[in-house]
Amino acid sequence: MNILLAPDKFKGTFTAEEICAIISRGLREALPNASIDTCPIADGGDGFAEILRQSLNGEWVDCAAHDAIGRSVTARYALCGDVAVMEMSEASGIRLIPEQLRDVWNSSTFGTGEMMRHAIEKSQVKRIIMGIGGSATNDAGCGMAAALGVKFYDEKGEVLEPTPRNLTNCRSIDISDCIDLPEILVACDVENPLLGEDGATRVYGPQKGVGEHDMIPMEDCFNQLIDMTGGQKEAETPGAGAAGGLGFGLLTYCGADLLSGFDLVASETDLLGKIRSADVVITGEGMLDAQTLHGKGPAGVAAMARSEAKKIIAIAGVIEPVARQLFDQTYALHDETRTLDETIRRGEELLVTCVKKLASEL
Repeated sequence: MNILLAPDKFKGTFTAEEICAIISRGLREALPNASIDTCPIADGGDGFAEILRQSLNGEWVDCAAHDAIGRSVTARYALCGDVAVMEMSEASGIRLIPEQLRDVWNSSTFGTGEMMRHAIEKSQVKRIIMGIGGSATNDAGCGMAAALGVKFYDEKGEVLEPTPRNLTNCRSIDISDCIDLPEILVACDVENPLLGEDGATRVYGPQKGVGEHDMIPMEDCFNQLIDMTGGQKEAETPGAGAAGGLGFGLLTYCGADLLSGFDLVASETDLLGKIRSADVVITGEGMLDAQTLHGKGPAGVAAMARSEAKKIIAIAGVIEPVARQLFDQTYALHDETRTLDETIRRGEELLVTCVKKLASEL
């Protein structure tokens, strides 16, 4: 029997790679004659670069950069031949900024641009694959663009530091000194435009400290940038609002392509080919619920498995009834006999129990 493991992370508990290791161990004990292959999956969030690094036999490269509020940090990206795989959160992530120091008006994605520039000039890559998520910023990607050579000027012709606070005074943009860029693919699994009720500021701003009184002036700033760049089409593109508008910046200044993170990972790891070689496919994530139906993680694996007439099984921390329809069998770590905190605390033990039950029913 050929078994493929293709789980996403159990957010806050296990990485996708850890899930693969635990399930593999349990299956090998219960089914010693089974052949087990692994293909951990991800969207553009945490763990994205590590999964592609492993799949593409890459190595980590460190580079000097600045975090969202301008402090020096050491960021890293995966160098896979002539391809750089990076997560913007390595430099511009909210996890790097203590809550008391978060200040979205004075934050920028400059460090993300520094990572890109290092990969282009030092590692001489021909392609950048970037996961965007977990940002501390809402600068429409202007900081990133500035690090690549784009200049933002005020009415006196003075160069502005590219934070939203300063960009409210921007009157012209000069892209003539932007460095030559390689192909840039952006892993993005949200469809928010830059502006409006579903846009970057109104949907993701509050978790970064954007108050209700900030909404209109921040969107006014974005509207000015759109007018100066002629970027109306880019602003309306699904995903433009991702990572505080970094999606818009990558589209506008870099000519990037925004792709589904799941689809990108599936393509780069040859997930479909591995599914074709399997008899049984096992996927999962922390929670399978109504959102799963519209997502690309386990639902994407399930769709691919069904297209190849393969048995598809899901393991998750919590499984709501609406999500069970996607899979032939489901196994949940959590049940009503314990609290969710206890389930999380006993996660590995309960996962092993699920695997033993699953193996006995194969």
